[in-house]
Order: sequence, then structure tokens, then C-alpha cells
Amino acid sequence: MTRLAIILSHPTQYYSPWFRWLRAHTTLDFRVFYLWDFGVAVRQDAEFGLKFAWDVDLLAGYDSEFIPNRAARPGTEHFWGLRNPALPARLATWRPDAVLLFGYRYAAHLRAIVWCRRRGVPLVFRGDSHLLGQPRPSLLKRLALGALYRQFAAVTYVGAANRAYFEAFGVPANRLHFAPHAVDHEHFDPRLAVHQEAASRLRVALGLAPERRVLLFAGKFLPRKQPRALLEAFLSVPRPDATLLFVGDGEEKSALQARASQAPAADIRFLPFANQSEMPARYLLADLFVLPSRGSSETWGLAVNEAMHMGVPCLVSDVVGCQRDLVTDGDTGWVFRAGDLAQLGSKLNEALGALARDAAGPKARVAARIAGYTYAQTTAGLLRAVDAARGSG
Repeated sequence: MTRLAIILSHPTQYYSPWFRWLRAHTTLDFRVFYLWDFGVAVRQDAEFGLKFAWDVDLLAGYDSEFIPNRAARPGTEHFWGLRNPALPARLATWRPDAVLLFGYRYAAHLRAIVWCRRRGVPLVFRGDSHLLGQPRPSLLKRLALGALYRQFAAVTYVGAANRAYFEAFGVPANRLHFAPHAVDHEHFDPRLAVHQEAASRLRVALGLAPERRVLLFAGKFLPRKQPRALLEAFLSVPRPDATLLFVGDGEEKSALQARASQAPAADIRFLPFANQSEMPARYLLADLFVLPSRGSSETWGLAVNEAMHMGVPCLVSDVVGCQRDLVTDGDTGWVFRAGDLAQLGSKLNEALGALARDAAGPKARVAARIAGYTYAQTTAGLLRAVDAARGSG
């Protein structure tokens, strides 16, 4: 039986359910080594601008341990934010046959790579970066990252844009294994009575008529997420039958509220940050989920997976990492050129018109597409990568 050590920065609402699924549905012997306790301890999130911990259990159902983080300023926003000198000793004690590493950007990651290479333990890499909307990487970057990725016996990729990224840095096809990004679809199930009842209560509380079309933006109110662009686009195509609902928090919130107050004829609502248990009801309110991000920071957009599992089509920019895989314009949703405010408004109008004519068609196509993005598919890709990595040794 393969012993797999998984190294991850901190517990997350996306990966912890997968690890429970792995324990319940496979014979893989694994342990997760966490480098920080963000997510389970109440801490300040700089981008949300508030203190919180996820309200779902992130540690039950699988083996894990926290490696003490000795960083002077712990966090994932800088190289020294994850400094875990005890990691090699803990790996040596557990004696893995292979190591799965999420990312490479921190001191602890490089320490783990050196330890594995010195001891001949095969490495598997998982990341989700892409090059959408970016210039060709410089020669220096191609050389540096090419040398880094050569340390890994296998690499899992989450989708088309991510595969193209690894290929740009010289990862050969025989080391690439498709293990798509997925979320806990059993939690994001629109048929669950608890979600339907919560959504009904919320709709009544907001005074939203059943026939009203709801556009949803949920997440961090940050410039790169483009909530202000979405608001302006919504105002540019007035639809008396539509509501724009913002759920979340962040630095742009006050500016969004001020701009909304200048357009009293438009129906624009704000709800506070919603924890993981609350999000399904928000998605059930929506006819359309919008993720208009720009730049390279939206490496995938797992909120799109969540929305689609809830039966909601999506409108995304063409630099959102999941777009090529999940959101096909006019089929499972709509796509606009990042930064093109006029086209965003046009696509909003097009989407609302299409949903008014036929809401069932897009929902059916969304359900068919997202069915291929579950923990079963992700696990199959991971196991192929681990087997290939061990075989290469």
C-alpha cells in the first residue's frame, strides 16, 4: 500500500472534504501535513477584512498534523510566511513512499523538495496557475520554473489552461495527469431540503418576488475581482426584472454601496460574508452567477463549480482559469473579454434574455458539464500520478 504524504499550506473548505472522500473511498494510506492553522483558528483575513474560521469541520475523517510554523509573520502572501523547520523530521518519521506538494512559493515547500530529492522520494506536484491574458514568460522565468518542475516525477493539472501553463515550462506530456478541480458536490446539492428552505426564507427576507431574476456576485470585494465593473455593467443595461446581489466583504464594499445609492431605480442588494454552510442558499437564489475577474489571480474559480452544482449558469471573463473547461459561451454560460465593460454589459443582457426565454435548458447543460468534476475524477487522476511517480523511481 502506497504511503503518500500530502503537504498543504493550511486546511481549506475545498480540499478537506476531498481528503475525507479519499479516506472513505480508496485504500491510499496518506497523511496531510499542514503548515499553518488558518481556516480552523479564528484569524484575520486581510482580503475579506474580517476575522473568521470556516464553519465546517476541516480536520475530521482523515489523518493530518500541523507542523509548527516559525514564521515571524505567518501567511501565504510572502515567501517566509510558511517556515516550518520541523517538516523534514516529521516526513522522515512517517516514511512516505511519495510526496504530493501543493505549490512551491514558500520556504517550507523548497525545504520539502530538497528533502525528497536527497532521499529519492518521488514528488508529485499540484497547482492551478495559468498564463491567460499574460505575455509570454521571460527566458529567465522559463528556465527557473523549468528546472523546478523537473524535480517532480509527476504533475497533476486541473484543466486546459493549467495544462498549457505546465507545457509552457517544459513539463512533458507523459508526466501530466488530469485531476480536475472539484468541490464537495454532496454539500452543494440543490435537492437538499435544508438548502431549499434556507433559500426560501432568504428570498422572503429580501422581498424578492419568485419571478425576479437574480445576478449573484459572491466573494471578496477586491479590484481584481471586478465587482465595480459588474455594478457599472448592470447599471448600463437597466432591467426592471433583475436584481444584482453582492455577497461578501472587502476593500471595495463602501465604494460599491456608495455607487449603488446613486442609482435608486436599480435593485442592488448587499449581504454580508457567508460561511460555507450558508452559501448553497445564496446560490439557490441566483439565476446567474458572475465572476468578472481580470489578471492572472483567478487561477480557477471554484465558486463556479459550486454554482454549477447548484444548477446555476455562470458568466465569467476569459481569464478565469476554469472558463475553457466549464463555461462555454451560449451553452453552459456566457463569456466576455476581461476588462471590456461594454461587452460585460452586453453579455449580462444576453444572459438575462436567454434565461427569461428558457431557464431549464442552461440548467440541464450545466448539470451535464459539472458532472465530470467530482472527487471521483480528481482521485483517479491523483492515483495515476502517484503510480507513475513511483514507477519512475
